[in-house]
Amino acid sequence: MINPVSVAALPVAENFIIQKHRIENDAEQACKRVCIVTGTHGDELEGQYVCARLAKILSDGKQNLSGIVDIYPALNPLGIDSVTRGFPMFDLDMNRIFPGSSSGSLAEVAAHDVICDIDGADMCIDIHSSNIFLREIPQVRLSEQNETALLPYAVMLNVDLVWIHASATVLESTLAHTLNMRGVKTLVVEMGVGMRITENYCAQLVDGILNLLRELGIWSGEAGRTRPPLVSKDHGVGFLNSDAGGIFIPRTAHGSHVSAGDCIGIVIDPLTGIIVEETLAPCAGLLFTLREYPLVFGGSLLARIMEDSKNG
Repeated sequence: MINPVSVAALPVAENFIIQKHRIENDAEQACKRVCIVTGTHGDELEGQYVCARLAKILSDGKQNLSGIVDIYPALNPLGIDSVTRGFPMFDLDMNRIFPGSSSGSLAEVAAHDVICDIDGADMCIDIHSSNIFLREIPQVRLSEQNETALLPYAVMLNVDLVWIHASATVLESTLAHTLNMRGVKTLVVEMGVGMRITENYCAQLVDGILNLLRELGIWSGEAGRTRPPLVSKDHGVGFLNSDAGGIFIPRTAHGSHVSAGDCIGIVIDPLTGIIVEETLAPCAGLLFTLREYPLVFGGSLLARIMEDSKNG
């Protein structure tokens, strides 16, 4: 069933509409509800494909459902339509205005309506891509303050990494923070690259979501094979930034394990053809972020490495 979540009139006889796809087994009395949310940023499309695959699997296998799954594929439909990261016309990041307001601007009202619609759910999975500059392996990001409540569910999602942030870095105006503060357990997934779809990453996460639904008792169908992630509880992160401008050419596969001193990539001056920088890994660990957009300037982020455990 397709339901409107937020509706507003736009100029030239058009309408702003956020929709959700509710999937449930009519023969069962629903006891739990899980929300799958994406499209907060208009240039993040990985979640679109995850929603499409998940909707197909769950709709075809309704007999295996004993709860409700609400799929929200586009929280920022104007951004998606215009290939714009933020909320068009308002020049803002939609994931910085939650919980919104019932009497604010269009974007604030939309954020308010989304929170009201999700409120009361047992769990929410908030799917993001990276931007157009960086490629990320499938990962769950959560704050230290929510580690106890969320980590048992994060490891079920078939991601490669669970990155636990210091609480001080958490932005209180995000969808995930707002929902977690309201008692809706919310996991933030980040993967892939902006404006692209990485099909194998999406398939990996779909298996993980189905696995989580099985563990919650909502889904009794197949979930695919899953594996436990690396959890960053006692790991540091090595950041590699460019010292020179030019064209960045990777020399190491994204998602691979590297040793200290390995060449991650080179920066070439396109005018002279000279290699102006060789980027070396500062530590051994998992290369979980790698530069996708080749043009770099001094200070541009090239890679992030999750250091090997300090406890061995």
